[in-house]
This record gives sequence, C-alpha cells and structure tokens, in this order.
Amino acid sequence: MRYKNPVIPGFYPDPSVCRAGDRYYLAASSFQYFPGVPLFESGDLVNWRQIGHALTRPSQVELEDVPASGGVFAPTIRYHRGRFYMVTNNNTKNVNFYVWTDDIRGEWSEPVEVDQGGIDPSLLFDGDRAYFISNGEDAEGRACIVQCEIDPATGKRLTESRCIWHGAGGRYLEAPHMFHIGGWYYLIAAEGGTEYGHMEVCARSRSPWGPFENCPFNPILTNRDRAPAVIQGIGHGDLVQDAAGGWHMVCLGFRQIHPWQPYHTLGRETFLVPVTFTPEGWIRAGRDGTAEAEYRLDGDFLQERKRVYTFSDTAPGMEWVWLRKPGTDRCRFTPGRVTLQGNGLGLSDPGSPTFMALRQRGFDFELGVDVTAGEGEAGVTAYMCELEHYDLAVRRGPAGAEAVLRLNIGGIRHEESTAALSAGPARLTVRGDALTYRFFVRQGEREVCLGQGASKYLSSEVSGGFTGVMLGLWATGGTGDFENFRLEYIE
Repeated sequence: MRYKNPVIPGFYPDPSVCRAGDRYYLAASSFQYFPGVPLFESGDLVNWRQIGHALTRPSQVELEDVPASGGVFAPTIRYHRGRFYMVTNNNTKNVNFYVWTDDIRGEWSEPVEVDQGGIDPSLLFDGDRAYFISNGEDAEGRACIVQCEIDPATGKRLTESRCIWHGAGGRYLEAPHMFHIGGWYYLIAAEGGTEYGHMEVCARSRSPWGPFENCPFNPILTNRDRAPAVIQGIGHGDLVQDAAGGWHMVCLGFRQIHPWQPYHTLGRETFLVPVTFTPEGWIRAGRDGTAEAEYRLDGDFLQERKRVYTFSDTAPGMEWVWLRKPGTDRCRFTPGRVTLQGNGLGLSDPGSPTFMALRQRGFDFELGVDVTAGEGEAGVTAYMCELEHYDLAVRRGPAGAEAVLRLNIGGIRHEESTAALSAGPARLTVRGDALTYRFFVRQGEREVCLGQGASKYLSSEVSGGFTGVMLGLWATGGTGDFENFRLEYIE
C-alpha cells in the first residue's frame, strides 16, 4: 500500500519511536506548550492516534518562565522489559531527565535527572546495560556525542561521561541515537541545523564506546539539495524494526508554503521513510538518501486523515494544549461549549494567557466558532509566538460590542479593522490556504471580511524558533463563551 508524508502533520517535531509487541509508539517535542511530549500509537507505522502526553503534571516539567521555543526539546522513547522510558531535556532549565511508566496510557513517573549535559538525550538498552547519550563537547570544546552508562532505576552515572564521536563534519551535531544491530553499534545523528541544511549522518563501531567509523556516503538522508521541492529540513531521525524484520526511520521535515517561497508555517512535522542496509552493512534511508512525499509500505492498510475537529471529538490536555501553565482553572469544557476566563494577559504578553489551541495540521482549512464575550475580548487566533500572531476577536465595552482584527508582526500591533455587533454571539471564521489567512465575522445572514494576513509572517523564517502555527481560542479581561466550534481541513 502507498502512504503520504508527513504521517503526522503539523507541529510534531523531533519524533522518536519504539515497538512494544505488535504496536508502535511515538513521542514528539512540545517546547513551551503543556501538557508536554505528545504520545502516539500505531499498528502500521502510517496511521498514528494520539493517546496522551508523557508530562501531564507541573511537577514533571517547569515551563512558567520559558521563552517561546524554550522548554521541552527532543524526546526519546524506548521500551525495555515491559517498561516505557521517555528521556528529554528542559532546555531553558538546562536539565536532562527521564520519566517512566508500565502503562503508556496511564501516568508517568516523576522526573529522574541525569548528571550529563548537552541536549537531545537518548537511551540505549543493551542487555543488562543502559547507556545515556547526548550531544556535548570534548575537552577542547569541539562538538561531539557524549555517553555514560547509568543505573536506569536511579539515573545515577555508573561511568564518567565520555566523548565517543565527533560527527561527520557538519555543524550543529545533535539528536544522537544508538542501536545494536547484528554485530555493529550504529550511531545516527543530525547535522546542519534543523533548517534547510538539515541532514542525518551515521557511524558504526563494534563497541558502544567506539571508535566509530563514518559511513562512506554520509549524509544517509537529506533534502538540502532538492529545490524547488516543498519538503525540506529533513533530519533528526530514529530507527524502528517492524515485526517482519524490516527497518524504518521516522524523522522531522517541513513543507514550504510554495516551491519558490522558502517559508514554513506548520512547524517541523513527522515523516516516515524506508531503511535498507547495503551489502557492506551501512544504513540507507529514503529514496537514494532523500525523503519523498509518497512511499510504498508492505501491509494491508488504508491511510486515514482526520479532516474535522469539533468540541465533541477533541479534549483538553489531549489535542488541546495550553501555553506554559495548565489552564484548567480558567477553562470550562462542557459538551459542545468552552468557557474561558481571562486573567488579564493578552497573546502578546509573556507568561500564560488564557489560551487553548490545536496545532495547525494543513495549509487549507476553515475554522469557525460562535463567540460571546463578557467585558473584555474573546476570540480566535493564528498564533506563532508573542510577536507574530493574527487575532480575530469580539470586544465588549461600555459602548457595546464589535469585532476586531489585529495583525501582530515583529512587535508591531496593527488594528486592521472593526465591525459593529448587536447583542448575542457572533460567528468568527478563519479561512486559510498556504499563502494567506482571511478573517470573517457574521451575525445573522451577513458575513463581513475584516481583512487578511500573509502566512509567511507566521513562519519560522520570520519568527525564528522551532514551533508551528497554533489555531487557538483566547480571552482577556473577562469571560468568553465558545460554541459550535468546527475546524475542517480541505484537500
């Protein structure tokens, strides 16, 4: 059967995968959003269903003061002797830690810190030994992959941390994973930066401590020289073996908004590519070392895409997430309706405004919701970060109610237009395509377009950072009631 990439669209970057029995489990980065580290399950590596998060309690992860694109970086998920482990990094706090569970749908443990620096930590379970791996520096300050052996019950180092590989020569050596396959220890990592020069490289050794020999045809996967292909930024891979013995790689990549416009708004997404081994035992990934939009995979399955999201088939803390701190005390989620209580913070303010959001998962969509605002504002937003977001709101004050559109780019906050409203709810609608977001308000039979904003100003190339656009609901200064929410993706 054929499948299309990305297999998990939208801002689900830095994917890591493991197999437990006949099921596959995947974890992705979450940065400043809570809950942290979304978790997915699949029976075929193509259709992934979210089953929860690994970090669901504030005691597990401190996000209150993290900046945009700070927080939780690059998880690794592993399954060993009936137990799941998820190791990650709170980059803002400069802490590597892992949590564990015997029930992946249940609660995970409190964090177990590991005294090794760097980011993008990983684990290798090899028999009775557990190796903790991250990027770092050697004694001369050169980038390298660092490793120590740990006690997985306590996180205590059993050896000193040691530099085991300096990479294949590219900048920003990161995202290491090690695998014991046959008689070889394979070490894969990303280089080039998680941008247009991104690539996956590989080395191998007969020992987990090296010395490691570089693959003679590194990089083993990259789209850095593919233009004007819209799929770019391929790298940060992880390997998994299926039940039939075949190998696959999940990796991140992004889709440009247009072949000739190098901007991406959806964030770094999860791709799946086939893996083979050469007669000499080297890893080959993708199609001649590149990632394609479509592949064939053995099996009898049909790739499914969820097209419609409503309040009835989504849940807070699952698809819906909050910014930095959990918003459960300011969010009442009842069948068919959400009420948000503003806390005085707006979307341009640092901190944790009253805001709940879904990741934008496709370019072409229509989002609509009926909004009633108390004193203050309540509305919808296409949100990248504090400096870049487009907001459509119902604003109520002493003089009555009106709809307002604001475009926020680079710290410039421009009130685009307003429309007077009568009493009662107003239907706010956002229609998006790859290049533009358009904003509408309707009461009764009359719909008015309040304006539009170019998508490129909500891209990583403009905003910086590592996240993607979030489609959110928010309130400030009072309460907002939201009903008849519907987000539909169009192909």
